[in-house]
Amino acid sequence: MTKHFHGALNRMTLFTTILIVGVLYFWADFMAISIANIWLNGIIIGTTLFGIGLCFVLMFGLLPEYKWLHGYTTGRRGLKLPPVLLRPVAQMLSSRPKRISATTLNGFMEMILLRFEDSRESVRYITNTLIFLGLLGTFWGLILTVGGFAELIGNLNFSDETVLQSMQAGLSRPLAGMATAFTSSLLGLGGSLTVGFLGLQVQTAQNMIYHELEDYLASHTRIATPDSER
Repeated sequence: MTKHFHGALNRMTLFTTILIVGVLYFWADFMAISIANIWLNGIIIGTTLFGIGLCFVLMFGLLPEYKWLHGYTTGRRGLKLPPVLLRPVAQMLSSRPKRISATTLNGFMEMILLRFEDSRESVRYITNTLIFLGLLGTFWGLILTVGGFAELIGNLNFSDETVLQSMQAGLSRPLAGMATAFTSSLLGLGGSLTVGFLGLQVQTAQNMIYHELEDYLASHTRIATPDSER
């Protein structure tokens, strides 16, 4: 379990490092994309950074849970209770019963699964928010583009000899709208993929803890008959 747990953390660290190196290597292009719409793209980048930080907080928050589980399954005495996710189960298992019923096992595992899912809700929300912000920027940019072209065509005087110069000057607004649409979509999708990948590693680590505890408790579970449960 230790190898797989640290493997998930190492994948998160490696992925984040590659992302940082890529941004620094293409810094000029990244800044050009960001300033296309500094407000919306800044919100997307800030949300992505918050999501990355949250994923690492959730991952490091699993370390006390893992240490308690490792100590419990190896029979270590005097264990401190884990902080959040496994605390109710740890309190009920503090007496280290030799056998538990299948009903109790199912109740334990459902309780833990719900707590794991609740802890990942923030990551899911941030991922969906990044997708929404990317789509918002796309439609916002399209509105600016269409409005800019409509204003440009409406103000053109084709009988004027300087119509080409006027057209060239009037293209700035629709081109800015296209830049907003493409850059916000790129950053929104990239941010959602980044946070989604890191959230997947957190889920993988949680699943390792879940399955380890399930396997241990299953080996100490008795299948009770209806008569014995009365």
